[in-house]
Amino acid sequence: MNICGIDEAGRGPVIGPLVICGLCAEEDKIKDLKVRDSKELSRNRREILYQKIIENSNSYSLEILKPEVIDSMRRRYTLNEIEAIYIAKIIDSLGSNTYYVDAADVNEKRFEEEIRKYLKIDAVIISRHHADRDYPIVSAASIVAKVVRDREIDRLKEIYGDFGSGYPSDPRTIKFLKEYLIKNRRFPPIVRTTWETLKKINTSLEFFIDGEGNGKTG
Repeated sequence: MNICGIDEAGRGPVIGPLVICGLCAEEDKIKDLKVRDSKELSRNRREILYQKIIENSNSYSLEILKPEVIDSMRRRYTLNEIEAIYIAKIIDSLGSNTYYVDAADVNEKRFEEEIRKYLKIDAVIISRHHADRDYPIVSAASIVAKVVRDREIDRLKEIYGDFGSGYPSDPRTIKFLKEYLIKNRRFPPIVRTTWETLKKINTSLEFFIDGEGNGKTG
């Protein structure tokens, strides 16, 4: 039976894109790959499974939301709403089917309804917490999304140097952002300027961000 899973990678980081993947495949083929939630796998294992997942999929679709897109949309939408909008775009592109979605909202049903608001086609949506753990098809989508984001982060590091994981909890990321701001009087264009993390860094360094995203001494 052909089923589809949808999951994201990079919801929380202050650096880099949010990647959402929708993937459709025969259920038995994906189960045979013994996939798991991407967070439980090493990067090397994800890369190996990525190729096998792509080869065994019937179709898949990716949405890569760069920081400037996320920042622009957050003037009007919550992050959950942004995800719902792009999940709906993925479903519309893949066609009518049954979609298992990893729920971003604490209320599973509300997230399902939010996705439906933006859909143009009919589809069965099953929104669940921990879907990436409980449904192999969602695990497969999470692996693809994570590999695509990891590769994009590698590309950014070639340009900007090692900034760690890009998550606010990573001391290397905070160190990179502070040093970049001090040196350049602005944050790099790869950051999500609407994240509270940057405001905290500005406050700690007595900097401020003007309307164009440029850091200046106060």
